[in-house]
Amino acid sequence: MNASEVLAGIWRHAGLPEEALSFARLTGAEPVLPSSFAVGTAAQSTVAAAALAACELGHLRGTGRQQVGVDMLHAALECTGWFSLDGQVPDPWDAFSGLYRCADGWVRVHANFAHHRDGALRLMRLDPATATRSDAEAAMAGWRAHDFEDAAAAAGLVATALRRFDEWDATPQGQAIAAQPLFTIERIGEDAPPLALPPLRDDQRPLSGLRVLDLTRVLAGPVGGRALAAYGADVMLVNSPNLPNISAIADTSRGKLSVHADLQTEEGRSALQWLVADAHVFVQGYRPGGIAARGFGPAELARMRPGIVCVSLSAYGTQGPWAGRRGFDSLVQTAMGFNHAEGEAAGDGKPKPLPMQILDEATGYLIAFGAAAALWRQQQQGGSWHVQVSLAQTGQWLRSLGRVQGGLSAGRPELKPYVEVSDSGFGRLAALRHSAQLQRTPVAWVRPSMPPGSDLPVWP
Repeated sequence: MNASEVLAGIWRHAGLPEEALSFARLTGAEPVLPSSFAVGTAAQSTVAAAALAACELGHLRGTGRQQVGVDMLHAALECTGWFSLDGQVPDPWDAFSGLYRCADGWVRVHANFAHHRDGALRLMRLDPATATRSDAEAAMAGWRAHDFEDAAAAAGLVATALRRFDEWDATPQGQAIAAQPLFTIERIGEDAPPLALPPLRDDQRPLSGLRVLDLTRVLAGPVGGRALAAYGADVMLVNSPNLPNISAIADTSRGKLSVHADLQTEEGRSALQWLVADAHVFVQGYRPGGIAARGFGPAELARMRPGIVCVSLSAYGTQGPWAGRRGFDSLVQTAMGFNHAEGEAAGDGKPKPLPMQILDEATGYLIAFGAAAALWRQQQQGGSWHVQVSLAQTGQWLRSLGRVQGGLSAGRPELKPYVEVSDSGFGRLAALRHSAQLQRTPVAWVRPSMPPGSDLPVWP
């Protein structure tokens, strides 16, 4: 399946106009990065879908359609998430993150947040203050893989056992994911008229004047919000002042406003309600039910702001026994079978991760796509709308794209031609340019990346 066919499948599933597909120009071919999976196709098709949907919404607002070009190599490199600050490339992984050999297999532990790391070490019966990676490896050798996975889940931690594809497919969660589409776009409010969108000129980016609330942290949601900002939306990243962030926030905050709101307090909830009143899109990455418990679930948002588009991101979807579990790209890759399959293709018998966090990245562009597609439908049909995506559904879709013969022999391309440098609130930021090229209104991040709380919670 080539990338144009994949893009068409995404587009048609959202019910968008067929004639717009002729404005997409996709170049390049697999393999572009060392993988036996079609990671380049996944990157290119989702970036193109997001950009083309933004342009189609712009067309509905009265401007002419424009060509959208995406090169596969550029899209794949953008999805590596590479960046540097003041000339230094941050290590994306904590020393305790990664694969551990167990008594009967492997477990991947995600320890990038201190509370997850310390919880995993305590589960291993180690003291977080003194434990070393060697200590952790020795402790894990005494665990059975699925026992540790279950114990970690029960404790609210993030670790998964390594599975083969057939083992994942046999699980209740694997079966629940296989029964779901890549994403869903559902009408949730029947009485809202089409929102009055600001007028748009031909020289303005297609999402100019639209307001997006981004309540996400790692990594798919921030990528989706950054894409919407590139296409012209006013994107406001809303962080809790009490929660940590990963270093990638410097890269994914390009183009965004960045504010604090503590939803555990009445003041924080009131500030968010005030912002919702003028928002067009609300993106959130809480576990299923988490944001509703704070008063901002899709039904509540549709009552607060009739016509709003809500986008919900989860790790394992909303169905099946794992629906409430925490998860990150690396863990979903491990649980679903990708690490085993990639290692098998490499022929060395060791589990091997995909060359980038493609489940996060592709899901991020599906968030941007779903938001624009749902806004397009809202303008045509009225109502409020709910878009749902998950890392596991994206993983199931990636499997459906097939394998790339000889893909692991691909070299690592040079990043330099695709890097742009800018000043930010984090330091001098070097990061990848956006890979979608709009013929008439070039993409841009007009706001510098800034730390959380740098802006007031007020729309421009």
